Amino acid sequence: MKVCPRCKKVYSDDTLNFCLDDGELLMMQQPNPGGYIEEPPTMVLDQARVTDPISWAQPPTGQPPAQWTAPGPMAQQQFGGFAVTRRPDQTLATVSMILGIISLAVSCCYGGIWLGIPAAILGFIALQKANSDSDKYGGRGLATAGIVLGGISMLITLLIIIGAIAGSIR
Repeated sequence: MKVCPRCKKVYSDDTLNFCLDDGELLMMQQPNPGGYIEEPPTMVLDQARVTDPISWAQPPTGQPPAQWTAPGPMAQQQFGGFAVTRRPDQTLATVSMILGIISLAVSCCYGGIWLGIPAAILGFIALQKANSDSDKYGGRGLATAGIVLGGISMLITLLIIIGAIAGSIR
């Protein structure tokens, strides 16, 4: 058994090293000569704590502070009295740009056509969605990059194919 030297609280858990109330280092308790252990006195409280959420003050329903709002084309939704900003969806535009980069990297292996065409198509779809509903969809720059990279990789692959055909004719 351990006891706190400051508050005199007794702990039966020998794995504790510090008092849970005041953080004081616990000391090993010496047994009383009579062989019994003194227990801490019982504390009597006035009455139960009142927790009535109906009478609590309601949160303000105004605008959130300025540091919580983000500038730009972000949609705001109300959740529990707080405005939550949502970024526009850029998934198609991002996939288009990634396909364009990969198609440019593998254009020497005739992969520019197989990845460049989907990059350009997804880029056009993402650009149309961003132009039609700019609050919900974004990523015009990413979509444009996907279209351009897909087109360049298709052009490089076509030039490689034409060069291979011309070299085999001679």
